Amino acid sequence: MLDLPINSKVNHYCIFAHCFTCSSQLSIVRNISRELSNYGFGVLRFDFTGLGSSEGVFAETNFSHNVDDLICVNNFLRDHYKSPSILIGHSLGGAAAIVAASQLDDILALATIGAPSDVSHVSHLIAEALPQIEQKGYGDIEIDGRPFRIGKTFVDDLNNHDLSSIVADLRKPILILHSPQDTIVGIENAAKIYHWAHHPKSFLSLDGADHLLSRRADSTYVAKSIATWVGRYVEIQEEEILHPLYAQVVAHLVLEDAFTTQISDGTHTVIADEPESLGGNDLGLAPYELLCAALGACTNMTLKIYAEQKGWSLKEVYTYLSHNKEYSLDSNQPESTGSKIDIIKKEIKLIGDLTVEQKARLIEIAAKCPVHRTLSSSIVIRSNNI
Repeated sequence: MLDLPINSKVNHYCIFAHCFTCSSQLSIVRNISRELSNYGFGVLRFDFTGLGSSEGVFAETNFSHNVDDLICVNNFLRDHYKSPSILIGHSLGGAAAIVAASQLDDILALATIGAPSDVSHVSHLIAEALPQIEQKGYGDIEIDGRPFRIGKTFVDDLNNHDLSSIVADLRKPILILHSPQDTIVGIENAAKIYHWAHHPKSFLSLDGADHLLSRRADSTYVAKSIATWVGRYVEIQEEEILHPLYAQVVAHLVLEDAFTTQISDGTHTVIADEPESLGGNDLGLAPYELLCAALGACTNMTLKIYAEQKGWSLKEVYTYLSHNKEYSLDSNQPESTGSKIDIIKKEIKLIGDLTVEQKARLIEIAAKCPVHRTLSSSIVIRSNNI
């Protein structure tokens, strides 16, 4: 899955490597990838062999295969789009990203999230299956309620990678993100990686987060931090990124994200969504709430301009809005005909040393703001296939 900026103008490509037994559809992967795309990055998230939507058999893979997968994905981007500049890896995927970055000259910066300092760290997850693996050549384990079969080749390969020497020889900017409360991969792993690495190196504490960054706020924070940090090491051409291609506003929806929609004017991005009760992810304002928001913002701005022109002492404006559909009052039998009209209720609270007459006039002006007039007039919407 290649997550692109909403205007399709990519500044730099990134690769995201997911954690052990996870997939590219894990919320942390989707959230970080989508958020990074808001900053002009194209992020390719993929499934390691035998996981998610990939082909192959997981039981026949090992950590070395994960590194090979990363390199194959890198080559795909290079051949079909542009060489990626940034690797991002979560947990064991972070360790794989470290090894792959050491082998890929085009990678300019690396970020790890909750990564282990020793590849064999995952041994504790498969400890109960080790006797079966030794006896049969494979073992069955369960992680987060999901069954997995681990092959002997996986176990044998764990000790073949010395991350300490690889990190020490890396000589590439690295950002190490880790939570002190991580109970899966302890914070001491981040300390070791930071100690081995050469400058420029950075550490960011994800205080309060769990290993999977299950709270969206945590994964969004990580994405914004990576986007800000990496700007020190790769050239960011903001003018090119922020110029929309065809319109003043672009709305972008990916069907796998339910109703979550990114909206951008080329400079600013907001999220629209529906509540969970309607099948959405409840990550942003609903469409009619955005409509009310536009009216409220225009109302407040118009009142500010008018009050300043008059020299009136208006300090603050609160505009409360709600939208619903009501039966048309000019229908003889509105309930039987089902004739309904859209009603937007707008209540305005004016704060300042204003007279009764001034307040009354401001309420009149509120009905003349540009968005109010647009919504009150006949609107023609033309839809075209491009």
